[in-house]
Amino acid sequence: MQVTETLKEGLKRGYAITVTAAELDEKVNEKLTEAQPEVEMKGFRKGKVPMPLLKKQFGQRLMGEAMQESIDGAMNKHFEESGDRPAMQPDVKMTNEDWKEGDDVQVEMSYEALPEIPDVDLKSISLEKLVVKADEAAIDEALSNLAETAQDFKARRKGSKAKDGDQVVLDFVGKVDGEAFEGGSAEDYPLVLGSNSFIPGFEEQLVGVKAEEEKDVTVSFPEDYQASHLAGKEAVFTCTIKEVKEPVAAEIDDELAKKFGAEDLAALKSQIGERLEAEYAGAARAVMKRGLLDALDDIVTFDLPPSLVEAEAKQIAHQLWHEENPDVQGHDHPEIETTDEHTKLAERRVRLGLLLAELGQKAEVEISDAEMTQAIMNQARQYPGQERQFFEFVQQNQQMQQQLRAPLFEDKVVDYVFELASITDKEVGKDDLQKAVEAMEDE
Repeated sequence: MQVTETLKEGLKRGYAITVTAAELDEKVNEKLTEAQPEVEMKGFRKGKVPMPLLKKQFGQRLMGEAMQESIDGAMNKHFEESGDRPAMQPDVKMTNEDWKEGDDVQVEMSYEALPEIPDVDLKSISLEKLVVKADEAAIDEALSNLAETAQDFKARRKGSKAKDGDQVVLDFVGKVDGEAFEGGSAEDYPLVLGSNSFIPGFEEQLVGVKAEEEKDVTVSFPEDYQASHLAGKEAVFTCTIKEVKEPVAAEIDDELAKKFGAEDLAALKSQIGERLEAEYAGAARAVMKRGLLDALDDIVTFDLPPSLVEAEAKQIAHQLWHEENPDVQGHDHPEIETTDEHTKLAERRVRLGLLLAELGQKAEVEISDAEMTQAIMNQARQYPGQERQFFEFVQQNQQMQQQLRAPLFEDKVVDYVFELASITDKEVGKDDLQKAVEAMEDE
């Protein structure tokens, strides 16, 4: 077997690989010898079929396997000896298309090598960490929001008409074709108008009713209604309105705290403060991570594989186009041209991606099975009722696993760099942190 370099230009590489006919014949014979003890053929005992007959019967079929294994072996040996790591799957093609048995096999292999990543003195990097404390105003604001979610209802002034968002306490009897049906009646039912908890069209017809009023509500059950005998049927509900109540925020006291699992109001405030500071810390980490990536982008430079930059630029352009055209769900649209801006952003992403991958490899950063499982479970929560199917889909899909693993790996590498970098705490207010986050998102 012979491997000859045909191109070495920047990160581009090209090689001509020759697999001789004798090497192919030898590999085919190896395969036949290995299989011979198990082969059965009419007129011969198991394992006693002559080699020439085996070759005549199975040689052609094994030749393709021998070619592929020989070429793969040559490529693997080349990468081991050269130390090259291809940026993308090498392009391999057979050049003597008129090949026939007995000829040598001529193959061309081309790829872009990953660049040598220069060493970085991570201890020389200086970063600023924004620290925000949860003040009384922020805690009180969060408490007010909690009180809104735990709203109560109080009776409106007598004669008041029900509004959207009000709670109407009513008795109702539903009939189809004049006959009451099972499950269509209730007494003292508290219905919040606008909650969409009843059949479509029901709640809207109760807007404007008053206490002690009786009203017939006519609706049609959906065609796909779970009770098949009611699906698509028109129903009349005779409703007797007993009370009309308006929503009011819950009182901020110990009782509210107990609703949210706290011992008392002081304990709830403490929990809210901890939660707010955890949120602030998460936002501050994102700002510091952007500062780290900016610093690395400034101090590290190396050649980039053009194919990776081009692929990343196309992906960026495609994503931005869909953000600007949210009504287009599929990909049946004109080809999207990449711009210099897309390419510049792609170069940054590829450079930082390769650098972080190198730093992670040297630091032996790994993602554990438990961390992957947790990531899959977090993602599965976005598909309520289909968590098991999503979990099985990810287990069988290597590309999806890589999509989930990549951000975990990146965050671990970033944490590793944080440990080595020089970090200075800077206490700021919530508004300052918000501005820093917005500035980061606008870039």
